Amino acid sequence: MYYGKIKPCDIADGNGVRVTLFVSGCTHHCKGCFNPETWDFRYGEPYTAETEETLLQLLDKPFINGLTLLGGEPMEPANQKALLPLLRKVRERLPDKDVWCYTGYTLESDLLAPDGKARTDVTDELLSHIDVLVDGEFIEAKKNIRLRFRGSENQRLLDLPATLAAGSPVLWDE
Repeated sequence: MYYGKIKPCDIADGNGVRVTLFVSGCTHHCKGCFNPETWDFRYGEPYTAETEETLLQLLDKPFINGLTLLGGEPMEPANQKALLPLLRKVRERLPDKDVWCYTGYTLESDLLAPDGKARTDVTDELLSHIDVLVDGEFIEAKKNIRLRFRGSENQRLLDLPATLAAGSPVLWDE
């Protein structure tokens, strides 16, 4: 996996102050995407053990609320296996930090369905480590700059633990 950027102090992509990892690779190619250079799976730098350790060190500060994954597309099947060890370590070493993930995939049809477009053998475990999932492709015709933490009206902010427990979508409510 490659990544395009790490933001050590981000306030736009989730609740509070966050460390943000922009992964590379996306097959959605949404019209009006704010980060089209990350569509290329080889954009940026290789994601290594050193990258992972840097992220964990950045997260280990009292003013940091958590980690945000976006891109590109974190839930691309090619990216899921690379991200899973990071999320395991965040949960183990920094259990007070929350994890947000932005995906153009839809939870029910693309990630949870047995024949989902982005479903892999690690999807369920990866999802179990995410607190808020912002799902749905960015749709330029539904763009609304007044929305908090999302770009278009079709996108949802899902409280993922509550959603998985209920078996149906539960919206995140700060």
